[in-house]
Amino acid sequence: MVAAQVALAWLLVQKLWIAPIPGTTKLHRLEENIGGATIELTAADLSEIADVLARVPVQGERYNTQMMKTINR
Repeated sequence: MVAAQVALAWLLVQKLWIAPIPGTTKLHRLEENIGGATIELTAADLSEIADVLARVPVQGERYNTQMMKTINR
């Protein structure tokens, strides 16, 4: 199991309608990414990930200044 697989497994359990689209140019990375769909995270795993993410401060805007002017109009 590698970090990318855990990240994809976490993303898959967030919402049923989320479909991750990882990009890669290497077959072995594609196969690695597909492996993320087979990982089953426990409630304890998800709680630990949530605790870690809660300690990471969000910095900056989602888009650059020009793009920020075009959203939420």
